Amino acid sequence: MIKVQVRPNESLEGALRRFKRQCNYSGIFRLAKANAWHEKRSDERRRERRERLRTIQKATRKNDPTRKLGKRSR
Repeated sequence: MIKVQVRPNESLEGALRRFKRQCNYSGIFRLAKANAWHEKRSDERRRERRERLRTIQKATRKNDPTRKLGKRSR
């Protein structure tokens, strides 16, 4: 359970922004979206496989020594 205390001199919008960020980092939004409808087991496996491949490809691109570094890359 996520709790956010409003700091002194902090607006309600700022506290709400921190709350949303903590929910996003903890994966609550992803779980809520996943449980919003029923997904067949085969479709779930297919989706998870695509997500894994995307993660691997992203890490491969990031660690590629031949890529050209621009101003925004670090």
